[in-house]
Amino acid sequence: MAPDASTFQDWPKDHAALEAVQLARLQETVRHAATNSPFYRRRLGEIGISADDIRSLADIARLPFTTKADLRDTYPFGMFAVPSEKVARLHASSGTTGQPTVVGYTTGDIATWGHLVARCIHAAGGRPGMRVHNAYGYGLFTGGLGAHYGAEALGCTVIPVSGGQTERQVRLITDLKPDLIMVTPSYMLAILDEFRRQGVDPAASSLRYGVFGAEPWSAGMRREIEKAFALRATDIYGLSEIMGPGVAQEFLADAGEGSTIWEDHFLPEIVDPATGARLPDGETGELVLTSLTKEALPILRYRTRDLTRLMPGAATPMRRMAKIAARSDDMLIIRGVNVFPTQIEEQIGRCSGLAPHYLIHVTRTDRLDEVTIQVEEREPGDEAGRAHHTRTLVALVKDNLGVSARVEIVPARSLPRSEGKAQRVRDTRPR
Repeated sequence: MAPDASTFQDWPKDHAALEAVQLARLQETVRHAATNSPFYRRRLGEIGISADDIRSLADIARLPFTTKADLRDTYPFGMFAVPSEKVARLHASSGTTGQPTVVGYTTGDIATWGHLVARCIHAAGGRPGMRVHNAYGYGLFTGGLGAHYGAEALGCTVIPVSGGQTERQVRLITDLKPDLIMVTPSYMLAILDEFRRQGVDPAASSLRYGVFGAEPWSAGMRREIEKAFALRATDIYGLSEIMGPGVAQEFLADAGEGSTIWEDHFLPEIVDPATGARLPDGETGELVLTSLTKEALPILRYRTRDLTRLMPGAATPMRRMAKIAARSDDMLIIRGVNVFPTQIEEQIGRCSGLAPHYLIHVTRTDRLDEVTIQVEEREPGDEAGRAHHTRTLVALVKDNLGVSARVEIVPARSLPRSEGKAQRVRDTRPR
């Protein structure tokens, strides 16, 4: 029997009920962390805070921040709050930028995670019995298995393709006729390229819903995907340290207007990235999240580095977060100007002759920062057309971002494609 839709709408129905659930779960999380996690027992003991000191949601400001460095410093299991025999699964980061981070889940955590991803898919238009093409990477990355368990919990038929083998992705979509796809938006563009290379009309595919996440993506990229495939695209948000995908999700009815944070499981704050001071709802800053129901790895006030703002709820009493504009650690400082890759992507999206595939090269010559944007043309053109596109993008970047950049128009499908999170920047300046 298919699950009832109300199963995935089991959040508190008004603000008073939501805050009561949040406070009770916050107190229990602090108690659990202080008692069972060696890291938090030490950290909370140093400042003399216990669960008894949390009498209101505002008291969360008394708790210390947690950062990715804390997970690296306690690698692999120093932050866990359950004995090893209670850990049912481990995931880990690649460690390409430093010490890997390891996260763990009890069987209860996995059930909660699946339920929340099912909530996300349901909010995005997915329903029991639909086929879900899951092209997130499986393995230590949380995306693939997180999406898989959520789709199964909703009662969907899962096609566990994972990333890569792009030619085969098109064949499977054509043959198995999925209703919904879950994948990074940059890899969805690679799949789109392959549809066109094979001469297959993407708009004629069975896909009608897309749940895209794991990386920032612009409104222009959303329009590109929706128009090409004739589907509705929504954003799913999550991060491994907090749970994985499924922390927040756009509802289909108001897609593009902010993702609802599942506040009965994750308590959000916005802080000034420089000072850590809390900011009121509506102001842009760094998103900080506290887990409220995790058993193996409870997390208090985790600094995500994602820049956004909190907005009132729409479909639920839970608040929404504006689309992630960028990550504070993705920011490029070019001759004193703060620039985010997604800002450049937005300008590319305003040039009809350019495709949303690009690389940003940052170098330093004679002590001056230089930026070169390599971007693909949509269709083979002549020198006059490329010169026009170059002038247009140079002007848009200068006028809207305040930096001068060189633009190189390269042939279609000549830049590398990502099968997961896209790497858009190559910064070779000396550190």
